[in-house]
Amino acid sequence: MSHVTTHVLDTALGRPAVGVPVALSWRSDGTWVPLAIAATDADGRVSTLGPDALEPGRHRLIFDTGSYFASTGQAGFFPEVTLEFEVGGDEHYHVPLLLSPFAFSSYRGS
Repeated sequence: MSHVTTHVLDTALGRPAVGVPVALSWRSDGTWVPLAIAATDADGRVSTLGPDALEPGRHRLIFDTGSYFASTGQAGFFPEVTLEFEVGGDEHYHVPLLLSPFAFSSYRGS
C-alpha cells in the first residue's frame, strides 16, 4: 500500500466516484515535484498512489473532477480540487474526498 491513499465519494449520486484522475506531488524548495498519477477504481479508491514512503513536508493531491463530472453527465462547478497536507512521519495518510457538483469536503481518514 502507498504511503498516501485516497477515496472519492460522489455524494450527489450516492456512490463511489469511479475513474477520477488523481495526481500526487511534493513541495521541494518551493517547487511542486510530481510523484504519481492514478485514477479511482470501481470502489472510488486509489490504494497505489506513489511510493511506499514519502519525504516529510507538504504534499498535495489534485483531483480532475471536471473530467469525472463530464463522464457522469453532471455540470460540476469545480473542474479541479486541490488538497494540500503535511506529511510528518512514516504513518499512513488516507485523504478522502467527498464530492458533489457544487461542493466538496475532505478529512484525515484512517
